[in-house]
Amino acid sequence: MTTSEASSHRDGGVGSSSHRQAGGALPGLRGLDHIGITVPDIEQATRFLVDVLGCEYLYTLGPIKDDDERWMSDHLNVHPRAVARTIRFFRCGPNPVLEVFEYSAPDQRLEMPRNSDAGGHHIALYVEDLDTAVAFLRQRGVAVLGDPTASVGPHSGQRWVYFLAPWGGQFELVSYPEGRAWYRERDMGTPTS
Repeated sequence: MTTSEASSHRDGGVGSSSHRQAGGALPGLRGLDHIGITVPDIEQATRFLVDVLGCEYLYTLGPIKDDDERWMSDHLNVHPRAVARTIRFFRCGPNPVLEVFEYSAPDQRLEMPRNSDAGGHHIALYVEDLDTAVAFLRQRGVAVLGDPTASVGPHSGQRWVYFLAPWGGQFELVSYPEGRAWYRERDMGTPTS
């Protein structure tokens, strides 16, 4: 990001009044409820989320399929003959909830998108002590991508590092025990408080 881009981003970033569409914000929005991800093996994902990350398993749904071949495509934007074999729900701390799907579909792609791909994504988890958490993941054989990075600018005070789930899903650990600059400057507390 160039200096002028950084200045423009700070002064009129996404979410500022200059970027809001006519008509205002989504009525009644209260916050993030859950994040849905699709994995190739629900049992492998369950072991990783519970035994390595320490998420709490909540419950299971499924299978979900459509007998008239319209519901799945109309409601979930998947192939009409797709089947959500199993859907499991997990909580990582007080919230948010992860909704984890194992699908089968005639047109299913199995490669994970990179962050730079359209649809690329990652799930960030807050930890109190980043170095201890990274050491734990490495001891468990988890692929940690490099060493922790100290953020600058609005995120100054934060350190972070990416790691990969066994299926290739991208996760991130973040820690900012003294807060992040943007929130401190506005006396807003932190998103985890």
